[in-house]
Amino acid sequence: MSTPAVPTVLFVCVHNAGRSQMGAAFLAHLGGDRVQVRSAGSAPAETVNAAVVEAMREVGIDISAQTPKVLTVEAVEASDVVITMGCGDACPYFPGKRYLDWKLDDPAGQGVDAVRPIRDRIEQRIRGLLAELGIEAAA
Repeated sequence: MSTPAVPTVLFVCVHNAGRSQMGAAFLAHLGGDRVQVRSAGSAPAETVNAAVVEAMREVGIDISAQTPKVLTVEAVEASDVVITMGCGDACPYFPGKRYLDWKLDDPAGQGVDAVRPIRDRIEQRIRGLLAELGIEAAA
């Protein structure tokens, strides 16, 4: 039995400055080289949300060097799983891809206290996703 290729997961939200950055960071952190991770936004912001950077730093993940990226058709085509986080109809759809829509509060304009519960929900969902993909989360 052949082992499947490393799955590619794309996280998409409007600004690619909060939820999708946290999702991508947790998946990269917990999945390591057993998963390929991308994130993008339909209307990317200039920078990643500072409260999001701080909230992730609190759990030992540094995303300060990340920059929001624009969503491309190619990124969706190259992904096995596309996780949308409130981008509505801006996300292109391709048959054969697995789409998950995670309803999460938008951290835009909120302080780190408001971001923490969003961060924690994203981490729980990432752990569940890894289990579904048959990938053991790193400690």
